[in-house]
Amino acid sequence: MTDRPDNRPNTDGLPKTQPLKPSQVRQNVNAKRMLRRLVQGENPPTAPMSIVDRLAGSPYANPIIHVGGVDASARKTIDFALHMAESMFRYGAGALEVETSIIAVTAALGLKNIEVDITNQSVQINYAPKDQTPLTLLRVVRSWTNNYAGLAQVHQLVTDIVAGGVGRAEAVRRLDEIIRSSKPFPRWMVTMAFGVFSAVFVGVLGGGLGASALAFVSNMLVNLVARQLGKWRTPDFFVTAACSFLVTFIALMLHWAGADIPPSIVVAGGILLLLPTGRLVSSVQDAINGFPVTAAGRFLSTILTFGAIVAGIAVAVVVGDLIGSVAIDVTQTFPEAYPLWGQAILIAVAVIAIGITEQTLLKLLLPTAAVGLVGYFVLWGASNLGFGDRLSPAISAVIIGLLARMVALRLGAPQLVVAVPAALILLPGLKIFRSMYVLTVQEADVLLGSGGMLNAGAIVLGVAAGIVLGDNLARPLTKGLASNERRRVRRR
Repeated sequence: MTDRPDNRPNTDGLPKTQPLKPSQVRQNVNAKRMLRRLVQGENPPTAPMSIVDRLAGSPYANPIIHVGGVDASARKTIDFALHMAESMFRYGAGALEVETSIIAVTAALGLKNIEVDITNQSVQINYAPKDQTPLTLLRVVRSWTNNYAGLAQVHQLVTDIVAGGVGRAEAVRRLDEIIRSSKPFPRWMVTMAFGVFSAVFVGVLGGGLGASALAFVSNMLVNLVARQLGKWRTPDFFVTAACSFLVTFIALMLHWAGADIPPSIVVAGGILLLLPTGRLVSSVQDAINGFPVTAAGRFLSTILTFGAIVAGIAVAVVVGDLIGSVAIDVTQTFPEAYPLWGQAILIAVAVIAIGITEQTLLKLLLPTAAVGLVGYFVLWGASNLGFGDRLSPAISAVIIGLLARMVALRLGAPQLVVAVPAALILLPGLKIFRSMYVLTVQEADVLLGSGGMLNAGAIVLGVAAGIVLGDNLARPLTKGLASNERRRVRRR
């Protein structure tokens, strides 16, 4: 036995340590990893977010990305993306939808190092590959049109590109076909739809057959006047003001002539289609999703449209008062002219008519009417439960927004295409007219009229915010719809 060096401690009396088992080693490693996550997080706090991460929650999450050989023709890909974005904006899409479509398409076609900037009417794409000259292109949107069918077709095109089944050349050809193709419904049918919507909605508000007939004729005339003013390049503000003036003046004059027709109901049914519902929903969506400049621009445009409607009503009321029109009792309430099942049928017809005026796809008309019916029953139930005139439309709008996303994505369309026509019935056209009449004629009740306008504005904003909230609530429920769509494209 060798002697132990003097400088070594005596450890013979200490307990012997046992080697760790593999399970204990794994437990220690997991405990250290959890502690590290609790202390510093999974990622550094200043790590930049990849632009593809913006697709999370959208129908285009996890796109199939083609790598190699594409950067040489980056200019053509960016031109296509800008052309697509311009078309989507013209057809009424929101800024977030346009941004996610651009990111999904450029990523699927193989472009990295892309940045997208959307500011009100302009879309800018910056392509800056490493150690190469950057490329920046800008496109400005200068016109708008009612074409929900075109918006749905562009949405389907983006879905196919993300699925990996469509190359750039084929995508360019399909986009050109969408832009050149005619709208689903002819002009005469759109004009008829304007009148049909006003007639059936007047019936929902409590007007009889006479009031519905007057609303039908006056709104067909309004649509023709708006079309003619559009040919003369009249600004939209004056077109809207002229239309609201015409529908109000006709109703007041027939009431003055002795016709047993409540003009307030006729005006309410007439101005609903003039309200910028789609633009308001898009502006609220842009504000919530982090596009403040775009939202501000759309809000200003929306406020101007509301101002034009109010101005037209005010001028018509003043002119009618000058020529001796009989004063209207705007506090008058009207009993329901039809039972609940009859009102449900009228609501379905009204939503279909709105879809025709917005030029939506034929296959979306009945599903949109179904969503509108559900929203109407929710509104009826919330009102009977005592939620009030302001909260009940917002609750109904949340349900409409949720169902619209589920139905639209299943049918290959964006949520806006279904939500806006279905939610138009929630807007307070009658309240707007009553408040404007009080402000214009009954000057002693200025506070009452101002309060009514603020109340109507709160309802409109509540409906728009409710649609956006419903869209966000439906995102976890629609994750599988996009993947199903991609699997279906692969099988083609």
